[in-house]
Amino acid sequence: DITRIIHLHNIPHEFSKKAELEAKAFSPYVGERDIAGRVDLRSKNLITIDGATAKDFDDAVYTEIDGKGFRVWVAIADVSHYVQPGSPIDDDAYERGTSVYFPNFVVPMLPEALSNELCSLKPKVARLCFVCEMQMDFQGNIVSHEFYEAVMESKARVTYGEAQEILDGRTPSNLNHIEANIKNCRDIAKILMAKRFREGSLDLEIPETQVIVNEAGEAVDIIKSERLFAHRLIEELMLAANVSVGRFLGEQNIPGIYRIHEEPNEEKIADLQKFLWNFGAKNSLTGKDRLQTKISKTLEGFKGKPEQQILSMLTLRAMNQAKYSSQNLGHFGLGFSHYSHFTSPIRRYPDLIAHRLLKSLLIPKYKSWGLSEEQLATAASMLSACEQRSVKAERQLVSIKKARFMQKFVGEKFDGVISSVARFGIFVNLRAFDVDGLVKVENLGDDRFTFDPEMLLLLGSRTKAKFKIGDAIEVFVTAVDIEAGKIDFKLQAEDPEEESSGSEGNDSRWEKKSFDQTRQKRPDKNSRKNKAKKGQLSGQEEKSQTPGEHTKKRGKDEDDSSRLRKKRFPKRRRKN
Repeated sequence: DITRIIHLHNIPHEFSKKAELEAKAFSPYVGERDIAGRVDLRSKNLITIDGATAKDFDDAVYTEIDGKGFRVWVAIADVSHYVQPGSPIDDDAYERGTSVYFPNFVVPMLPEALSNELCSLKPKVARLCFVCEMQMDFQGNIVSHEFYEAVMESKARVTYGEAQEILDGRTPSNLNHIEANIKNCRDIAKILMAKRFREGSLDLEIPETQVIVNEAGEAVDIIKSERLFAHRLIEELMLAANVSVGRFLGEQNIPGIYRIHEEPNEEKIADLQKFLWNFGAKNSLTGKDRLQTKISKTLEGFKGKPEQQILSMLTLRAMNQAKYSSQNLGHFGLGFSHYSHFTSPIRRYPDLIAHRLLKSLLIPKYKSWGLSEEQLATAASMLSACEQRSVKAERQLVSIKKARFMQKFVGEKFDGVISSVARFGIFVNLRAFDVDGLVKVENLGDDRFTFDPEMLLLLGSRTKAKFKIGDAIEVFVTAVDIEAGKIDFKLQAEDPEEESSGSEGNDSRWEKKSFDQTRQKRPDKNSRKNKAKKGQLSGQEEKSQTPGEHTKKRGKDEDDSSRLRKKRFPKRRRKN
């Protein structure tokens, strides 16, 4: 599955021979020559907090409380020390743009000699880092910030679960020495999060799907990732560092690289308003308050209710896509006027560019690393395309794994909730597993259904049966298409007589049954003959839709990354 997806999306997955040779030439240890001239932070109680299966640790944190507020150190792996502009590894990293994360498998942006070793902030070994040191007051305002090269030694590799145990008052004995640091980080993170939401940052409750695979790559479970405050703790400190970098680049009045998220257009907001009102929301998205604040206040009314996740998804669909830009247009979703990406240079090339830009401004020997407006605009377009390529590949593989997983449940009944409604049917999210499947409109009952795009529902013209987002529903798994990563549901079990007659592939000519069980069963209107007469357009629609994309019309996706991949920074072009 992974190999097919990698090739389907043209994801570079093999390093050039020159890059491999360059990676092999690195010493596995940080030498005194590397440390010279750097700030020594090895006495600080810096720690990494990551997932239990993480192999690359690119950020470490440490917080102290003083009379002025909080002093926060965010130390990031100094990838730019090893990856020089125009080097073979740099060429390969730029072409990738980002690491691609599949279940239990990673296509890395950098060779493992760097990503899992020299640039990974492993505990109890010296590592080079680039630091954002921030002084914050007790209200969470960043009073000052500075950036510098340093050497550090992580005092512990902490998992999110372990960090949460400390926050819950159950500190493992082997982590007593870093308990105070984690609790200080928690205190400032709570202040930063409250300040962010108060000032308009959106808080969309959209849990991530986690596919659990065995050693053979087979999905053994599909769950929603648990969201701990330990995750929030790290996120808030990373956001603060990224804001500091964005502000610093903006203050210098030079071209920079920013992570931007533009405000949604009025038409999308008007549609979102209708959806929210249809779910019973009373707040209006117009008025004097910031739009983010109004959306957040409206969603707050659904906290803890089944509709919360669905409305968060509808809100997300109304938003523009975040991307990279050489122009600072602010980040609407986070509510920040200045925002960059600085904290993950092991897996994101834009962060490596940000490191180089900072060094070009702060350290004389790196002055040549500055980039022109044209170079940064080209890089931003290229790297945004690489990011989207990665996201599409990751989503498609998860869909395939879900379909493989559900194959063994064909014929079984599940409880679910309608997660989306389209002209061609309803998507249902199962309660037992984080899986979506489609009930086609012809399988909703012996009726003609009309789609109401404003109310997001299907209405039967004769029975007046309604299918709308948020409704609880029982479905049977009837078919899976592993190659397409799609799952089909029906409201009733298959008819044994029809099943014994056989069907070809996934062309399920299921017998329609009345939505009202008291009615007489009607002749099968979904035969091959009738489908040929009436079903071509809806069939094409159905093939093109997947959960999360079913409200869009299918078009041939242009692979921006392949168009831009060969565009290099003019300043860096090398002769063979």
